[in-house]
Amino acid sequence: MNLFGRNSHPRRPEPSATSVAAAAPASRGTAVLPDPGLASLTGEWMIDPAHSRIGFSVRHAMVTTVRGAFTEYESRLSFDGRDPGRSRADLVLYTASVDTGVEQRDAHLVGRQFLDAAAYPRMTFTSSAVQLAGPDVYRMTGDLTIKETSRPVVLELTYIGHVTDPFGYERVGFDGTTTINRSDWGLTYDARLAQGGAMVSDKVRLQFDIAAIRSAVTP
Repeated sequence: MNLFGRNSHPRRPEPSATSVAAAAPASRGTAVLPDPGLASLTGEWMIDPAHSRIGFSVRHAMVTTVRGAFTEYESRLSFDGRDPGRSRADLVLYTASVDTGVEQRDAHLVGRQFLDAAAYPRMTFTSSAVQLAGPDVYRMTGDLTIKETSRPVVLELTYIGHVTDPFGYERVGFDGTTTINRSDWGLTYDARLAQGGAMVSDKVRLQFDIAAIRSAVTP
């Protein structure tokens, strides 16, 4: 789903005289139209793990931020450049692949107090709707499932660009983010500090730095 990238030269629709005259400080009533240049990107895409990162960041001990990523995942991305609302994304992340750079911390994260990877080896995201929110911004709604609990989330995706690399592969890129409360998915570890704050914040920021390659067309 080449939703996941920004056009190298995004085109903004020309506002009419009427819309300019009627515009309030925010043009909430102005429809955003798809860039015609994206029509050629319609098709199936897959995330390139060697050039992508699906990660997270969370406040630790109220004074610092811990960052990590999932190093093993599968993807199926479909993009419709003429009608972005028909685009979709399916991701499967393998929970045991979590990597924060500290072996002891990773063992804690895959344990029962957090992801419980032995019982729940996969977490998934399945999109349900895509909306063009700006000339280079998409808003994707979908269901995030962790430990068999599914809840809706909204990803803000910024389109980065599309190129053909020296090996002939078509690539698109995007950056995406959303913030969740981990307790909503049963990740309820709640160690407290002496000052009364949480050792690990309930809020977790999910980050998607994605390079996707067009899937080969089979006859």
